[in-house]
Amino acid sequence: MTGLSWVIQADRARWQRQAAAELAAILDAHPGLPAIAWTVGPAGCVLAGQVSGLAPAGQVRDVFDAWRAALELEGHREHQLGGGAAWLHAEVLRHQVRVRLTATVFAGEEDDR
Repeated sequence: MTGLSWVIQADRARWQRQAAAELAAILDAHPGLPAIAWTVGPAGCVLAGQVSGLAPAGQVRDVFDAWRAALELEGHREHQLGGGAAWLHAEVLRHQVRVRLTATVFAGEEDDR
């Protein structure tokens, strides 16, 4: 067998419950942080936060940095995309849940913080 073919539905459901419980704990511990989009992964114990890139660039970076600091995320990376946009990423393993945070920062208005 290759890939995830050996994983059964009960495993996936358990991982999703574990990730959802971690999200609830995170939200309870940080009620003052701005709301962002969260996704519980369909396989593996993964929780992904996404900061909306539709806000001004400085605001997107501020929200990303606030969540990154609060969750003590590691491995902060910034990749330059075309047109001056940037993709931000950081992650950490919390209570056996891989927590990832991403944001897309569009060019312009960098000094609007």
